[in-house]
Amino acid sequence: MPVLPEPTPWVFPDPLDWDPDDDLVGVGADLSPGTLLNAYMSGLFPMPSGEMHDPMGWYSPIERGVLPLRGMRVSKSLRRAARDFEIRVDTAFEDVIDACGDRGRPDGWITPAIRAAYLELHGLGWVHSVEAWREGRLAGGLYGVCIGGLFAGESMFHVERDASKVALLGLVEILTDEYVDRRVLDVQWRTDHLGSLGVIEVPRAAYLTNLRSALDVPMPRRWR
Repeated sequence: MPVLPEPTPWVFPDPLDWDPDDDLVGVGADLSPGTLLNAYMSGLFPMPSGEMHDPMGWYSPIERGVLPLRGMRVSKSLRRAARDFEIRVDTAFEDVIDACGDRGRPDGWITPAIRAAYLELHGLGWVHSVEAWREGRLAGGLYGVCIGGLFAGESMFHVERDASKVALLGLVEILTDEYVDRRVLDVQWRTDHLGSLGVIEVPRAAYLTNLRSALDVPMPRRWR
């Protein structure tokens, strides 16, 4: 079971005070485990607000990207590709976050501070990787924060075609249990790529309502 960290000394703004026209809710605070868990439970996630040494930004998108667990679009070609990979969980977390944080990737945002923070949360049992392996090699994967019925996806990567999609399919299968209709698979923002896999946009208020329900659900058996 995950280990509860020390509570955060920081207080995030009340959702009633959030700017209805801005994804950015606040800046500052820290990346301690308690702060991060409180943020996700409040509907927020961190991302650099500017340069590497600028204060951390805390975001709650006006239109949140969410993948309905019964709504992932799995093409015949993806089903075929999935047979070529082995899904593993938490066997190479550090390799996954390093691949996701490759500074050569466009729009890279995983700073050394973010990397260290999520490694610490992983060690406490709150952050997990889902990995696609082929012939003994890590071909792709993703990582995210799991709190109750929330899985907040942070980033994904692939070095072989379809590997990240296969990892996402593996995650959906892990989350699909008797609580499937109350679980939330959050991907932050919808992109065209994610939209092709079934990701939809959910208004902020609806997301926060769904989040409150999800937090009352046990985490998947795989991580209890």
